[in-house]
Amino acid sequence: MYDPSHLRTFLAVAQTLSFTGAAHRLGVRQSTVSQHVRRLEDATGRPLFARDTHSVELTEDGEAMLGFARRILEVHEQASSFFSGERPRGRLRFGASEDFVLTRLPEILEGFRYDHPEVDLELTVELSGTLHERLAAGKLDLVLAKRRPHDPRGQLVRQDRLVWIGAERLRLDPERPVPLIVYPPPGITRALALEALEKQGRAWRIACTSGSLNGLIAAARAGLGVMPHSRGLIPPGLVRVPDRAGLPELGRVDFVLLHGHRPGPARGAAQALAAAVLAGGERLHRGHP
Repeated sequence: MYDPSHLRTFLAVAQTLSFTGAAHRLGVRQSTVSQHVRRLEDATGRPLFARDTHSVELTEDGEAMLGFARRILEVHEQASSFFSGERPRGRLRFGASEDFVLTRLPEILEGFRYDHPEVDLELTVELSGTLHERLAAGKLDLVLAKRRPHDPRGQLVRQDRLVWIGAERLRLDPERPVPLIVYPPPGITRALALEALEKQGRAWRIACTSGSLNGLIAAARAGLGVMPHSRGLIPPGLVRVPDRAGLPELGRVDFVLLHGHRPGPARGAAQALAAAVLAGGERLHRGHP
């Protein structure tokens, strides 16, 4: 009923919220993107996008299709691999940023290992900046991390706003430097936070540095300061700092998949895991304990 090529186009539009951006990502003409979306909407009998000349947004039915499309494509990939006889195998070095520690990424990896028992999966959890460096050095085959500023590379998994978070009882003194809870360099959120504060002319001090998300969360829950964090991944026990605190806007952050350049079996395994991550994208929000 639902053509996989139409579903892939739908996901590209849903992730970029742009028909032009989807066409660029898929390497097709914008008219092809429009045609695929129209045919998928004809097949469902429902509008999946609310669009005008300025914006593209998912409708409620589009939000529902998002989950269905990812699961359909995941199963389609599994079936294609099984019957083609080209089953991924070998060692796969996968790096995931600390941001996903509290999400349901482990469920995606568990499902991948079940579907691909011949792949020897090696997981590295690190800062996004460190993962970018390890990928460039040839030490990883696939990375799920924040996109570095001004770097267009990577397959978009999800986009989110960066916000300031802290303990609910925390109150900032406008006359004193902002106490920051941040990752060490080369943390991407750290760099964005310091840049935003410098542009605002707001004084700051480092109250806590930790390479572990759990360490940062503990410091924030103790009321030591504020930390920049993805809005969709706010840990339990912490809240957004209210606008009245006067902290600067941090903008948006993209979470992307980046492939390494090692030839051989790792390439097929990396493509299979990337497909599983994209299919399970709705699970890459803050998980439940």
